[in-house]
Amino acid sequence: MHDIWNPWHGCKRCSEGCLNCYMYYLDALRDKDGSEIYRTKAGFSYPLSKTRDGQYKVQSGKMLRVCMTSDFFLEEADPWRDEAWEIIRRRPDVKFFLLTKRPQRVEKCLPKNWSEGWENVMFNVSCENQRRADERIPILLTLPFKHKGLMCAPLIGPVSLAQYIPSGQIEQVLCDGENYGGARPCRYEWVKQLHDECRRYHVTFVFCSTGRRFIKDGKCYRLEGSVQSEQAARSGLSFSGKPIDFKLTSPMGKPIPKEELYKPFFGTRCQRCGMQLICNGCSRCGKCG
Repeated sequence: MHDIWNPWHGCKRCSEGCLNCYMYYLDALRDKDGSEIYRTKAGFSYPLSKTRDGQYKVQSGKMLRVCMTSDFFLEEADPWRDEAWEIIRRRPDVKFFLLTKRPQRVEKCLPKNWSEGWENVMFNVSCENQRRADERIPILLTLPFKHKGLMCAPLIGPVSLAQYIPSGQIEQVLCDGENYGGARPCRYEWVKQLHDECRRYHVTFVFCSTGRRFIKDGKCYRLEGSVQSEQAARSGLSFSGKPIDFKLTSPMGKPIPKEELYKPFFGTRCQRCGMQLICNGCSRCGKCG
């Protein structure tokens, strides 16, 4: 739970990228059905949880990835979303990363006091191929969010963002291959094209992982576990573009000095990981020795 908040679990497949969904795969290992959608119990209020001395467990300045085992804008989650929005509103000092394959539902699912958006929310749409990019990004560009990004994952086909990045609205693009049973290949030239387009406009690009099957120079590499993120990091394709300025405040509305915000600690294993640019850092689990 270091940087993930799952207020609900389970999802419905809705596009090509869902075919080999990791959540369905992992649920099946536990004899569970990933299409069964439910509100989590202990996890629902995670951003508001506190330590014994009354401090928030999620420190000011951290980024929480929301609904990594579901979709924040899933229709079945409509009864719970207002409460989740209220939790996000109560933590204006924490960044919330929202990701959806359903941008067409977003406008009617925003809270009443949303206005032009909240500074602590970064809204992202999935673009696994050009068809979905052309379907979802135009909607993304019309929605009232302070911060917007793209998740090209699982990248199962070439995607060009050339007609969208010049808008100046997209602050970050993430890219990842596919994993688990039936993983479809990701190609180096697809990742390189995204890298080149982002670099041209100084938009941060993060090659998170190669996925299980990665094709480069005509050869298919079968990669497992942490090797995938290590190889992504070694490619040198990730880079930091223009900084994203999250104007975080205290619950009382006062700006928080940068020196008081959480600063990630990166352990030995972190130095080889493709996620380092967007990660909260090491959870200090002790595995590094």
